[in-house]
Amino acid sequence: MEWSKSQTDFMNRALKVAERGRGKVSPNPLVGCVLVKDGQVIAEGWHDHLGGLHAEQMAIHDAENNGHSPNGAVAYVTLEPCNHFGRTPPCTEALMWAGIKEVIIAHEDPNPTVRGAGIQALEDAGIAVSYGLLEPQAALQMRPFLHWCENRRPLVCVKLAVDSNGSVDDRSEDAGRFTSEGCLDKVHELRRECDAILVGVDTVIRDNPSLTIRRVESDKQPLRIVIDPNQRIPKSSNLLNDGFETLVMGDEFRSLPALLNLLGDKEIQRLMVEGGPTTIGHFLDQRLVDEFYLVQSSQTHQQPIASNIDSKRLINAGLKQVSTEQWGDETVSIWNRES
Repeated sequence: MEWSKSQTDFMNRALKVAERGRGKVSPNPLVGCVLVKDGQVIAEGWHDHLGGLHAEQMAIHDAENNGHSPNGAVAYVTLEPCNHFGRTPPCTEALMWAGIKEVIIAHEDPNPTVRGAGIQALEDAGIAVSYGLLEPQAALQMRPFLHWCENRRPLVCVKLAVDSNGSVDDRSEDAGRFTSEGCLDKVHELRRECDAILVGVDTVIRDNPSLTIRRVESDKQPLRIVIDPNQRIPKSSNLLNDGFETLVMGDEFRSLPALLNLLGDKEIQRLMVEGGPTTIGHFLDQRLVDEFYLVQSSQTHQQPIASNIDSKRLINAGLKQVSTEQWGDETVSIWNRES
């Protein structure tokens, strides 16, 4: 189907609006909605927080609050409207009651509780429906949700910082953090977009990390996960005493795939691995990594600890470099799993 420039512009706006819910709605996906009447945007909405109004419902409220009738409007929605009762009533019914005449959708919902039922309900009510407008862009925006729906386990995101020679740490006594404040801010932004953060017990013993979101605003904290099959985690660890949720995988730990399945059952959709090179290496060798953020510092460690992770190993793990970003003073190469 061919789409006009104005239709594309309206859906682009819906995608942009959806971003306002980033970091606040998981396990629900990011969704945006724009209502258009007589060629003009009269309202917009997004899924703002878990249990709150869905994007379509917020857009209808926005129109009414601003003195616009949604009757006869066209709704541009980034994801197929739901047709079931969950934390909120069905969005299909809200669109019907509002008198929406047409719904244009970016991406169908792969969730078994929706999958085509929303489109069918709208069409049965006499509402014109079309879909596929900017579908690749919507899929990228909702990647963790779509991955979870398809695989029922989280998308695995790895962050690893190395010095100028590929070292992950420094054995010298005066060693400290070797990345910039600006880089640390970006790491916390990435944490905010993840449902859980995983490390091995050696990282806990060495660094006593908190693994919380502190440098950016967040309504929630991620689940912290420690792989500790020999039960070596110190009882004084921050992870056990700061009041936030921590899952320690002790002698019940069997394998990384089994752990990912367990997290999928808990609706963890994006898992961030911040462990050392050994833990990260296990994920890579088993080809379980979907995203890899390799942070390159210009500093050089005095007594380096090699990461043994380079571009060849990432390629062997099924990853391909897709972009480069600047995080503070550091250059970050971003790798994604090849489809």
